Amino acid sequence: MTGRPVSELVVHEDAVRTNTAFFAGRTGGRLMAVLKADAFGHGPLARAVIGAGARSIGVTSIAEALAVRSEGVDVPVLSWLNPVDADFTTAVLADVDLAVADAGVLHAVARAAHTVGRRARVHLYVDVGMARDGCPPTDWPALCALAREAEGTGDVRVVGVMGHMSCAERPDDPQNVRERLVFASALRTARRRALRPAVAHLAATAATLTGVGDGYGVHRIGAGLFGIDPSGTTEVLRPALTLRTRVVATRAVRAGSGVGYGHEFTTPRDTTLALLPLGYGDGLPRAAGHRAEVLLAGRRRPVVGRFSMDMLVVDTGDDDVRPGAVATVFGPGQDGEPTVAEWARWASTIPHEVVTHIGSRVARVHRTTHVGTTQEEQHV
Repeated sequence: MTGRPVSELVVHEDAVRTNTAFFAGRTGGRLMAVLKADAFGHGPLARAVIGAGARSIGVTSIAEALAVRSEGVDVPVLSWLNPVDADFTTAVLADVDLAVADAGVLHAVARAAHTVGRRARVHLYVDVGMARDGCPPTDWPALCALAREAEGTGDVRVVGVMGHMSCAERPDDPQNVRERLVFASALRTARRRALRPAVAHLAATAATLTGVGDGYGVHRIGAGLFGIDPSGTTEVLRPALTLRTRVVATRAVRAGSGVGYGHEFTTPRDTTLALLPLGYGDGLPRAAGHRAEVLLAGRRRPVVGRFSMDMLVVDTGDDDVRPGAVATVFGPGQDGEPTVAEWARWASTIPHEVVTHIGSRVARVHRTTHVGTTQEEQHV
């Protein structure tokens, strides 16, 4: 055993760049790369996506926006989920665009901008049908009127109007038509209030792939950059993560041996068990138990027994698997390893949850592949 990390999450930046370029082409270059939740668990990638064709970046919190700014990118960065007492002063000074969905946040943003003598760039956010974030349509005319007043004082500039679709992964769902009508009406209302937003954005990854969000200037693409297709309509996206670990111990057991807590699994034959140092404490979904597999010694091996916080047990049968052997928990699938999509099915969840849950105990390795060479930079 060497001193390298026992478990590591390899981020394939070439896959992220390829996916970004695909969406840049699909949207005519009108691509906002969504890097929220540490780029869906993939780490710092702002420079990579901008280099591959994204023109702006979207995140949720101001803290995430500042982290993107710290990567040295100078494109527009939008933050769209902040409480009324958020640090809007710092955001304005860092040239972070801010989504506004209610009067209280609008007033707070305007006050912060006035205090520092800068004009805040604002995207008004309308709820088109999610009943989640966004301004309810009944309150939208008043919000637009207040935004126009704030523009008059020189504290705010409304540069965008945004919404988010609820059923875009189902292109035939009539809710898509209703939500497009709500968004079109919101834009007309904004313009009647003398607002002149330069951009409108309704489509995220699913709405872009199915086409139900087409017709507006900017597309917010998050999951798709990392090889996740919520719509299930394309096979061109490349998964961008490989999770691998190493066997820390093996043992021969007799038929009828109970494995793990509760002995929910007993070995049906004499076999060998391999111990992997990963568990639900590292973000693997416990609900995948009794279905999950890993690639080990050239074959898929079943995970047996209950998931532990720190350990998985794998049945290797009669094969000679020794401590130190590399097990691939998930990856792009090109070598026969399980994919993130498979883990999501085993756990009855979505790939987004799997990729964003891998914990800090797993070392990060960013791999950049160039012609004739591969470079790796480790992030712990």
